[in-house]
Amino acid sequence: MEVLKKNPAWKGRKGPLVLVIMDGVGYGKYKEGDAVADSKMNHLDAIKAKSPNTHLKAHGKAVGLPSDDDMGNSEVGHNAMGCGRVFKQGAALVSNSIASGAIWNGQAWKDVSATKGTLHFLGLFSDGNVHSHLDHLKAMIIRAKQDGVKRVRVHTLFDGRDVGETSALDYVIPFEAFLKALSDGDFDARIGSGGGRMWITMDRYGADWEMVHRGWETHVHGNARQFATTQEAVETYRKEIPGIIDQDLKEFVIVEDGKPIGAIEDGDSVVYFNFRGDRALEITAAFESDDFDKFNRGRRPNVCYAGMMEYDGDTHTPKRYLVSPPSIDRTLGEYLAASGVRTLAISETQKYGHVTYFFNGNRTGKFDEKLETFMEIKSDLVPFEQRPWMKCAEITDYILEAIPSGAYDFIRLNFPNGDMVGHTGVYQAVICSMEAMDLQIGRLAKAVEAAGGVMLITADHGNSDDMFEHSKKTGEVSRKADGSPKAKTSHSLNPVPCIVYDCGYQSEYESTLVEGLGISSIAATCMELLGFIPPADYDSSIVKMK
Repeated sequence: MEVLKKNPAWKGRKGPLVLVIMDGVGYGKYKEGDAVADSKMNHLDAIKAKSPNTHLKAHGKAVGLPSDDDMGNSEVGHNAMGCGRVFKQGAALVSNSIASGAIWNGQAWKDVSATKGTLHFLGLFSDGNVHSHLDHLKAMIIRAKQDGVKRVRVHTLFDGRDVGETSALDYVIPFEAFLKALSDGDFDARIGSGGGRMWITMDRYGADWEMVHRGWETHVHGNARQFATTQEAVETYRKEIPGIIDQDLKEFVIVEDGKPIGAIEDGDSVVYFNFRGDRALEITAAFESDDFDKFNRGRRPNVCYAGMMEYDGDTHTPKRYLVSPPSIDRTLGEYLAASGVRTLAISETQKYGHVTYFFNGNRTGKFDEKLETFMEIKSDLVPFEQRPWMKCAEITDYILEAIPSGAYDFIRLNFPNGDMVGHTGVYQAVICSMEAMDLQIGRLAKAVEAAGGVMLITADHGNSDDMFEHSKKTGEVSRKADGSPKAKTSHSLNPVPCIVYDCGYQSEYESTLVEGLGISSIAATCMELLGFIPPADYDSSIVKMK
């Protein structure tokens, strides 16, 4: 790996460069429902008022997604910030592979479609295009029939985060009509089980393995509350648990003649059709690992398992996958390690993998054990609206010791508050989360100033800036029957902040930042603020050197 060239015009700073990623914090389009603007962000506002700042694009083509109608997300956002260039990402890769037919020619598809038993599809049941897309699922079911598969079962993980919070039946009803139209005497395709994504199956970073256990019992063993139809399951839970949203719907199985129709048996095939990796690794381990110890799996069926993509390139998980992820090389982290820069990456469990694995180009390990420190602060195992401050204070506590120690040249951190609490749809909790984070930004600013460092503040995508559903035509807030705003729990298409807080500014760069860029420009910006010349093919820095 080549060493970065020093910029002779850079006068240097005594303290470190601190990259603050405010997860899920953007500049809202609408006044009503913008919890970021509604919050008392006194410290952030004061920093912005006296510092160069601009807006960055954090969605759509700016982060490698198919179109500018696609919301950004934490994974592609951290990929973009860490690799300094835009790579085609999960949704686009899968769509291209299906369109070209490459997916069907791969050995993984040939393996799973060769089953003489049932072909099971498990994944996030929506068109949010963040973890999955129903168009991909439909294409695979159609192809499965063409390839001679006789029996398909779909295991639905309801969304309510990247799409409307109570939109499950908007997907279920037309999808079941689609399955019915495909089914005939030689082909039987039906939904077999389901539940909300934040209740079963889709845990990440080992935060709550019991979620995965519930999913395993539901999808594999058929051990869950029984219903005759998926619609009945959704409507029953909504009646029994007032206010429940799709992501929290309880587990269920569909039965016929008293028996689950979708239990997974020896000889079956299973495709986990999410293309995004963070919430795919744990259920994959449950299917693939021989020395699994996270919960008692009971009967472990002998199946042909495949993921939509390779979820971890270092451990090659899963063993079989349908579409290869982008090959990301020469990341910011790799360049800095080769150049002798001492780095600390820190967040709490919910976003720890983002400032490490995703930021480093989907790479699990370190580039240099001696130069890099990864620190995980354990997240609380409670609903985020109940602890909206999350672990931002503990993250800051650790950094406030790291800055004056002189042990690090570059510190990157993620405050998850705006994203994780934003997804709950609880407006008051989001306000609390923003103001708690702002207090910590104030603490960091003092420490950076005292050390003579630089703080670069940005975000990976919007979320808390757009908490209410709005009419696309009029911009008016959508309201429930009681007149209250309808909560929006998905990400936004809004731009995100970029602020350079440089207390030791010595006129090396223009005081006005470059505009119109995306968050992929963060990598080159970090290099320049550390005194290096970025690679020629990196997206341009937001600071314009003199």
